[in-house]
Amino acid sequence: MTERTLIIIKPDAVQRQLMGKILTRFEEKGLKVVAAKFMQISQELARKHYAVHEGKPFFDGVVNYMSSAPVMVMVLEAEGVIAMSRKLMGETFGNEATPGTIRGDFGACRGYNLVHGSDSPENAEYEMGLYFKPEEIVDYTLASEAWLYGSND
Repeated sequence: MTERTLIIIKPDAVQRQLMGKILTRFEEKGLKVVAAKFMQISQELARKHYAVHEGKPFFDGVVNYMSSAPVMVMVLEAEGVIAMSRKLMGETFGNEATPGTIRGDFGACRGYNLVHGSDSPENAEYEMGLYFKPEEIVDYTLASEAWLYGSND
């Protein structure tokens, strides 16, 4: 079953000019970009996005971090896209992430972790709604979909 997920290339990745390299990782895996925008997240929007963590010691820090500089926000689509994108991203903290993952290759600390990806279909729906109107998400077919998602049965 095809699913969608929200991916945010975070302020540290934008400032380090890693947007292209990170997007390439997702595309080379075969994940389809169905929406994208470059934007500055407001503190209000960051608070809504991370509302589940309100009251935790790191909440204010993550809100300040996410609203500190521009980000690239995307919706990716594929069968199993949430699990695949989370594996591509790697462990939460770059200093603990496996080499070969986005965070493992480009991250070096606990404070900044380069990229966000939804962790469940429910959270993906909620998060996509924060950043995109339904009409901003484009339905289309990749020419390579039969080779990416098909089988040889």
